[in-house]
Amino acid sequence: MNMFHRLAALLFAVGLTLPLGARAADEAALWQAASDGEAIVIMRHALAPGVGDPANFDVTDCTTQRNLDVAGRAQSREIGERFRVAGIASAAVYSSAWCRCRETAQLLGLGDVTTLPALNSFFRAWERQEAQTNDLRAWLTQWGGDGPLVLVSHQVNIRALTGLSTRSGEMLFMRIAKDGAVEVLGAI
Repeated sequence: MNMFHRLAALLFAVGLTLPLGARAADEAALWQAASDGEAIVIMRHALAPGVGDPANFDVTDCTTQRNLDVAGRAQSREIGERFRVAGIASAAVYSSAWCRCRETAQLLGLGDVTTLPALNSFFRAWERQEAQTNDLRAWLTQWGGDGPLVLVSHQVNIRALTGLSTRSGEMLFMRIAKDGAVEVLGAI
């Protein structure tokens, strides 16, 4: 494997992509749409080893949860730096109450983090999927803030809202119509 392929594999493993050719122009357009407040960024929390949470999970106690590891914390900071390089130094940042999401959101370094229950995982409570996704759609259609909006959530929530699965740290840039329809513009 040559050096280029190793770098591409490493970036993919931490949820980053290489901005090459037409992709660089596409990414610039996505960042501009986010900067202008025309697109919302929803992202999956950064790397947190494992799947789901332990049986003794308590959302108010980080020691009982699956949390970011060293690579996940580094990934969060790197993603925050990508925002700044793209000209976004601050944003309205909302997160799931889960510690791995809140820590990801905080390490982005884009501003204060507000917990939004509609972003909370329903991985072990699938019966909440429809109502919670509808709550998130309603919240997004009523969002009236200026500038960039960043949401940090879980793969199951993002898939329920957009129909797309995401890797750890992957960002989807999307628009929400007044009727709640989601248009995904792209992913980084």
